[in-house]
Amino acid sequence: MDKRTVLVTGGTRGIGKAIVMRFAALGYNIITCGRDKQLLIDIESELSELGVQSYVQACDLRDKGAIRSFFEKAISKFNGVDIVVNNAGVFYPGAITDEEDDLFEIMMETNLNATYYFSKAAVPYLKKSTKGHLFNICSTASITPYKNGGSYCISKYAQYGLTKVLREELKETGVRVTAVLPGATRTNSWDGTDLPDSRFLKPETIADLIAHNYQLPNEAVVEEILIRPALGDID
Repeated sequence: MDKRTVLVTGGTRGIGKAIVMRFAALGYNIITCGRDKQLLIDIESELSELGVQSYVQACDLRDKGAIRSFFEKAISKFNGVDIVVNNAGVFYPGAITDEEDDLFEIMMETNLNATYYFSKAAVPYLKKSTKGHLFNICSTASITPYKNGGSYCISKYAQYGLTKVLREELKETGVRVTAVLPGATRTNSWDGTDLPDSRFLKPETIADLIAHNYQLPNEAVVEEILIRPALGDID
């Protein structure tokens, strides 16, 4: 490939969009998906205005067949992929003993299963790249349970474990694997809060970290990025 290609799931808002725009600024081809049709139209237009080639489509991340179809169509446009960022996720607060059963399924399917199926589909192409890299956006909830974390914490612990397994399996192939564990980040998940912006990370900070780590020499890998707001976690 003459130009590198990055795939970011959930790239229409928040951390995902910041990552998309960061790599777009570097001139990379962009593949992304989301659920909101208008946001998909908007980001496709933004990328076009920047002169960036893209494949932008809706994808139901709870449907492994839809994931495979999306991935195959996207790959066929660019003949491969160099970076995959499993960013898409959902969060519903609640204790395990109180939350509705379907919330467990929704969060496991979106936060864990989608990461599993996108990673599995991408690995053969990442192996072909001269600089293949897989980033999974986990969370501080992947290592620290918290009140009302419920099924979200479970899904993020599992996603973190999946990332560590992929790192072990792929270390001999040249494909680098990085777990990204952000603390509270100013995204739409925090809409309605009266906390000041100083209590949150910016999505652009996460995007900059990922872009920087991708550009490290091939013989080096940052296995995990743990980053919190300077003022500490939000209870």
